[in-house]
Amino acid sequence: MALAASEVVSRVRANLNRVIRGKEAAVDGLVVALLSNGHVLMEDVPGVGKTTLAKALARSLSAEFRRIQFTPDLLPTDIVGGMIYSPTTGEFSFRPGPVFCNVLLGDEINRASPRTQSALLEAMSERQVTVEGQRHELARPFMVVATQNPVEYHGTYPLPEAQLDRFALRLGLGYPDEDTEIAVVEDQKSVHPLEGLSAVADTLDVVAAQDAVCRVHVEASVVRYMTRLVRATRQDPRLRLGASPRAALVLYRSCQALALVRGRDYVTPDDVRELATAVIAHRLVLDTKASYSGVRKDAVVAELLDRVAVPQ
Repeated sequence: MALAASEVVSRVRANLNRVIRGKEAAVDGLVVALLSNGHVLMEDVPGVGKTTLAKALARSLSAEFRRIQFTPDLLPTDIVGGMIYSPTTGEFSFRPGPVFCNVLLGDEINRASPRTQSALLEAMSERQVTVEGQRHELARPFMVVATQNPVEYHGTYPLPEAQLDRFALRLGLGYPDEDTEIAVVEDQKSVHPLEGLSAVADTLDVVAAQDAVCRVHVEASVVRYMTRLVRATRQDPRLRLGASPRAALVLYRSCQALALVRGRDYVTPDDVRELATAVIAHRLVLDTKASYSGVRKDAVVAELLDRVAVPQ
């Protein structure tokens, strides 16, 4: 029997929190992206659990999981697949790449060349891959969880703005506090928590929950609040490039998903404020002066949140 959307959310969150301790905000962000049919950029230092979180999500949903280790010599065909010649038949046939899955982990995505990174653009935007003029649809749900290290830049390529704009949310895990870190070590004395993790829903349940998200009510004043926030980024003198209309669309759908996660069937301005930085900041491009002055994109969004009037 199909699970209700609220039950899917509750079970998945509980499962993920068993594996990633003390990071409820990041877990909720990942679930929001899943429910809103979006993708996530996990930007954090190595060893804090980014890969583990993606694996735990796939196992929680009994979903097909694939991992691609992005390297400078990775080719687009290593991601989407390509045409293979068969000597026996004398014909070419399409061999699907690892992108044909439910949850795709792009590990250290900024280590591949822009040409290879661009192979994901069509898949992330349109849930399809076109090879030799033939369109191949991806599974539903389909989600990319990409990671990158914000500290080490040797041998990396900055993600193009077009690529960043495809990620619904940018999340970070950060270091755990002392008690949580002790609990993490204790948890892994004999076996990794992933080993005992079982599926609590399936992909059909997720698709039904994604459809339920679209029915969450958003009042007109809240929609106007979202768009004013996004439009304010285009007028800030510190920014060379503000957020695109896609950012407003993603913020809208993400807030609907967050409302569902919080057990509501309507969106509040607090939902918008909670997600604004994760949705908008990575889409901004600072101008040269602001960049060298140490201005942070997160701080710009925070200032705009204080400046743009909240609907009552």
